[in-house]
Amino acid sequence: MILIQEMRVNMGIVGKIFGDKRSGDVEGYVDLEKYVESTGDTGPASMFVRVGEIQRYEDLKEFSDYVYGGNVLVLDFSPIAEEEVILKRITADLKKMAKEINGDIAGIGNNLMIIAPSNVKVERRKLRGKFA
Repeated sequence: MILIQEMRVNMGIVGKIFGDKRSGDVEGYVDLEKYVESTGDTGPASMFVRVGEIQRYEDLKEFSDYVYGGNVLVLDFSPIAEEEVILKRITADLKKMAKEINGDIAGIGNNLMIIAPSNVKVERRKLRGKFA
């Protein structure tokens, strides 16, 4: 019975995080909303990190403006991953932009790249736990 109760609690937490829409209070569940609200606002940020998805070459201007504004962009290029010519053109333009602003650019996995402004360096080595 204890194992079942622990599973119900864990399922409840996962459901709350991923949007399980069950109504009513169920004993053994933890309401995460009160923890989120208690974190409070720490004030204005000097830099933001945003995830973007590029659909076509013309979208590049908006993404470039975001990085020129001093922010970090994680760009998902999976919609154009099969279009080799366009992908090479976009990558070349992003590398040129990163060089112009003394920023950094690096690939993450197969379909993501991160573009950072001048005061941010992207570490190429994965961070691993000491037992990995």
